[in-house]
Amino acid sequence: MFNTMKTVAVAGAVTAALAAYTSPAAAEEKVKCYGVSLAGENDCKAGAGTTCAGTSTVDYQGNAWTLVDEGTCTEIDLPDMADGTPREGSLEPLDRDLPS
Repeated sequence: MFNTMKTVAVAGAVTAALAAYTSPAAAEEKVKCYGVSLAGENDCKAGAGTTCAGTSTVDYQGNAWTLVDEGTCTEIDLPDMADGTPREGSLEPLDRDLPS
């Protein structure tokens, strides 16, 4: 009887741990958000001429991405461009703020 109780307790603990690990609250889904990182702070490949994390050379480089929580990419507050056009993050690469 004692072994059965230990087995049930261990099984319950494992089930609880798995439920917490796979719970949506435990881990937010991340997505690539283009055009929001500062120079040298992108997460990985930033278009032609770059190889991986930290290789973007322009602030808000349109083809450089950073991982953000799903649903937040286009809501990130960014400064306007020099001509006053608003900047927004994108789930696809952008043709703005590219290195010369």
